[in-house]
Amino acid sequence: MGKGVAITGMGILSAIGNNVAENYRSLSTASPGISRITKIDTIHKNDIMVGEIRATNSELEKQLGLPENSWSRSALIGAIAAKEAVAHANIADLQEYRTGLISGTTVGGMDKSEQHFYDYFENDNEWHHINGLHAGDSTKKIAQSLGLEASFATTISTACSSAANAILLGARMIRSGRLDRVIVGGTDSLSKFTINGFKTLMILSDTCNTPFDDQRKGLNLGEAAAYLVLESDKVVKKTQKAVLGYVKGYGNANDAFHQTASSENGDGAVLAMEKALQVAGIAATEIDYVNAHGTATPNNDLSEGRAMLRVFENKVPDFSSTKAFTGHTLATAGAVEAVYSILALQNNTVFPNLNFETPMSEFELRPQTTLKTKELHTVLSNSFGFGGNCTTLLFSKEA
Repeated sequence: MGKGVAITGMGILSAIGNNVAENYRSLSTASPGISRITKIDTIHKNDIMVGEIRATNSELEKQLGLPENSWSRSALIGAIAAKEAVAHANIADLQEYRTGLISGTTVGGMDKSEQHFYDYFENDNEWHHINGLHAGDSTKKIAQSLGLEASFATTISTACSSAANAILLGARMIRSGRLDRVIVGGTDSLSKFTINGFKTLMILSDTCNTPFDDQRKGLNLGEAAAYLVLESDKVVKKTQKAVLGYVKGYGNANDAFHQTASSENGDGAVLAMEKALQVAGIAATEIDYVNAHGTATPNNDLSEGRAMLRVFENKVPDFSSTKAFTGHTLATAGAVEAVYSILALQNNTVFPNLNFETPMSEFELRPQTTLKTKELHTVLSNSFGFGGNCTTLLFSKEA
């Protein structure tokens, strides 16, 4: 069993780009994708800001060669991102090695099922969308589009840490020798249900979100799909595959503090970060950049800020939240920010924390607010979910 978990391919759709190259260009030019809602008919469309993918469902279906109104939006964007990741990894035959798919989602197919819910007992014309509500449906469709239907495929739904946990599980399965290659990530589209739910929690902002700012008002919901291809030492050596980076460490913990809020002192976040450092066998001082969860909610930024101060003993490295670019993409956030972490490593770049002006009154923490070039070797990425599910991933240039 080799120690290395190599990342050989990436794919992404988000509010700032339809592929990896477009996302990197937007990050590098400080071009956010936050706007008013245009693709969902909701009473809140003039009240909040979101991060929408520009393509319509019809355009996405044409790209995949599917009939009109056949798949949910989560499945559509997920399939396109996963296909990009596989192509990026230069994989000609997915059946050549033991290959799996681990996908995170919270929305699942509800963007379609909520449209047809009221017709459920009247006719069966749209029952495929009702039956596609559950989280595993999008995973099944992505596996189908990749030709992995007979392979290992599973779904993780741990709220906003889902995709991060998919990466964690994929890395563990490679390290344990269970699989040789795993496509990991997540997909979530916008839906009325999530908009209404977060509106009820009173944590949505009517302006562009401002992570770690003292005047932060809340988050902007976003939609995205992002996947990475993880491969074992054996596969990389045999195929002479180019490696983008490595999953160096990972940690998951639950602070069991509240149904939706994180511990005020960041207890779960501290445990997750410490576990990731322990798995990687490195010290906190070796982290060059932190891609923070940074949702711009009063609770998260306070909790995460305190957690970083504890883990790094008041010497926090350069950090930023990229959610001011994409919005909070819920289950997909960990995979989106994994792609961004690898792009940061490849380009020795710290991406800016947009919209920051005033440090929080509780502590003197200032995120990196402009594009910064520096030598990067290890990046830490945080993803924290409702229910206290906290996950930290470490990415590095070396195994």
